[in-house]
Amino acid sequence: MALQVSPLAPESFPDLPVIAGVSLATARCGIKYKDRTDACLIELAEGSSIAGVLTRSLTASAPVEWCRENLKRGSGRAILINAGNSNAFTGAVGVASVKRCVTVAAEVLGCSEAEIFVASTGVIGEPLPDEKITAMLPNLHAGQNDDGWADAAAAIMTTDTYPKGATCKAVVDGVTVTINGIAKGSGMIAPDMATMLAFVVTDLAVSAPVLQALLSAGSDRSFNCITVDGDTSTSDTLLLAATGRAGNRRIEKVNDPALEPFRKALDDLLIDLAQQVVRDGEGAEKFVTIAVTGADSDAAARRIGLAIGNSPLVKTAIAGEDANWGRIVMAVGKAGEKADRDRLAISIGGVAVAHNGLRVPDYDEAPVAAHMKGQNIDIAVDVGVGEGEATVWTCDLTHRYIDINADYRS
Repeated sequence: MALQVSPLAPESFPDLPVIAGVSLATARCGIKYKDRTDACLIELAEGSSIAGVLTRSLTASAPVEWCRENLKRGSGRAILINAGNSNAFTGAVGVASVKRCVTVAAEVLGCSEAEIFVASTGVIGEPLPDEKITAMLPNLHAGQNDDGWADAAAAIMTTDTYPKGATCKAVVDGVTVTINGIAKGSGMIAPDMATMLAFVVTDLAVSAPVLQALLSAGSDRSFNCITVDGDTSTSDTLLLAATGRAGNRRIEKVNDPALEPFRKALDDLLIDLAQQVVRDGEGAEKFVTIAVTGADSDAAARRIGLAIGNSPLVKTAIAGEDANWGRIVMAVGKAGEKADRDRLAISIGGVAVAHNGLRVPDYDEAPVAAHMKGQNIDIAVDVGVGEGEATVWTCDLTHRYIDINADYRS
């Protein structure tokens, strides 16, 4: 089924600059898709640090488990990605597929198998035809170039309607450092660590433990704050690699003051990518920001926000442009977190709807109804019990979501 580009898509793919020590290549392997690229190889300079966050799903894929083991070493030379088949719930067959891909990749690159990371996305439960990937690995290696970011972002898509990328810069100890990232994701989006698939690379010189700390914190403020449909994937993988080629003094401590500009830039880039995933939510027509304050803790605020963002009743009301704020009250109440019913406050599009547990006197629904007709919907909720706060991003739920997922395997 041909997918129309999301109406929430950015106007164009950003211009991602070259990053020293990084090269990319894509190929058509025919794993599921016959008329497009479906494999990508990202090569990293020797000595690159790497960090990652992975799905906590108890049915995690074989590639996820491979990455989980290799991340303990903190060094990487390549990331091999395929689309169309997730190599999940494939048992020993899936493990063997990963092993064959890694073995050939390590031979082609002349590095250790422990420095090869893999990620797969697509249909669950089908054996991966890994021979189609390994046959193309020599060509992928030979075809590497340093400006193939747009091609790489397109190659890793499944039900995505547009490729997703972001870039930013930071000054660390007087040296300009660059960060590039690509991501894929459209459905099965309710990350419990990071996201679907996302790959971020920088030229910062930094140790793997520091990189890991930055990524874990950053993903918690970005990818762990989005939802499309409330379903956590078996394959969620976010990897962050640092080639060390920027020329800065190598950062060895996470509390190094020189790291602060990079930390902020990384957080901004991760949020950008996470929001792009939501904007490409399957069938989405509206991008929804849910700001929760007054919660018992930041974590509680996020859970309340996700309860609102995952509610089919809230999401369908938004799709129908119905200012049915009572559904927000319902979602707060079911979240399982502390909330003071008689201090609850809700606003939509900046217009106060409820205050101190009651509808605002002389409430006029007209401006809220007008806001609901736009593409960007803003909901603010204060639950009146503490200082915790969080922002969550989601999308509406339309009939197109059913159409896309009912036909996914056909």
